[in-house]
Amino acid sequence: MSERARVIEPGATLGVLGSGQLGRMFAIAARQLGYRVHTYSPRRDTPTGQVADEEHVGPYGELDAVRRFAAGVDVVTFEFENVPAATAAAAAEHAPVRPDGSVLHICQHRQREKTFLRDRGLPVTPFRVVRSRAELTPAVDALGTPCVLKTAGFGYDGKGQVRIDDASPAALDDAWRRLSTEEAVLEAWVHYEREISVVAARGLDGEFLAYAPFENHHERHILDLSLSPASIPADVARSADALARRVLQELDVVGVLCVEMFLLPDGALLINELAPRPHNSGHLTVDAHVTSQFEQQVRTICGLPLGSVAQPRPAAMVNLLGEAWRPNKPRWSRALALPDVHLHLYGKREVRGGRKMGHITALAETLDEARARALAARRALARDD
Repeated sequence: MSERARVIEPGATLGVLGSGQLGRMFAIAARQLGYRVHTYSPRRDTPTGQVADEEHVGPYGELDAVRRFAAGVDVVTFEFENVPAATAAAAAEHAPVRPDGSVLHICQHRQREKTFLRDRGLPVTPFRVVRSRAELTPAVDALGTPCVLKTAGFGYDGKGQVRIDDASPAALDDAWRRLSTEEAVLEAWVHYEREISVVAARGLDGEFLAYAPFENHHERHILDLSLSPASIPADVARSADALARRVLQELDVVGVLCVEMFLLPDGALLINELAPRPHNSGHLTVDAHVTSQFEQQVRTICGLPLGSVAQPRPAAMVNLLGEAWRPNKPRWSRALALPDVHLHLYGKREVRGGRKMGHITALAETLDEARARALAARRALARDD
């Protein structure tokens, strides 16, 4: 049996590069299935480390330490895409890495990601690669304003991007200075009707399953509210599923990957970004679906059959950012007094504005009720009565 086809049975040890909340929820799902979990990251007492069997601490660039870590596990995955590709390659010397490090290499860099998708005929937002201030002017002329200038790598939650509304030399000078990068991607501004995401899984044998699309609403470029299922026509949902399937096939993904999309007024879909791991919008699957995105991640990287993506009732999820701790500690009991409300906190010691500290998922008989219940639960955290 080839290394790729080998099933990794419960009782084995799974390694995670990264140690945030995605790794935490992955570790919980893995331990429920009987696996041990080791995590590797530069920090100690992390969200993942608090629930893992072992927490290995070291820089991602310390490749010998990464090799020792990988030698002690049966398979390696990652929980965020800013792990250096060299780190994944070092781990792969001792254990299979799923998804493969090549997927990480493509998805952690906007230019590589968008070029990969475009060259395979997949619909993406119009873009230009910009490597200098001199290249910015013709790129803006080609795409028009407004447009968005983004760092090519290591950007998330709205970080590393600047909107350009004015094509004057002074405005472009300011945008390039503020971004402070050697390579960027300029994207056309897309007038869309909705933002949706498809979290999909693909197994060792090519088995594919995707959750019905989630509808996402952002505040200050950070996901604020996700609704499941999205309020979109059935044919759009089928098109989104088909797009996600093509993306995972083209990348030869073994694991979970999220495809973020824009739904245009004419019903067309454009791929915005890829996340080669579970996604914030899919957190509600823990409470709302038969199989969570994190259990699905465990199943895929271990070669187990994929779990059902059925959803018995509509659900809504709201993020809890550091602002919820100000000026007073949240009143958890007030939120949990509401029916069908589920609280998930990530164990982060430091509270900061804009930092994702947890989330709330609410279930109901209708999507409108679920949304209202999730928002009410978050408001209840700050009540003084």
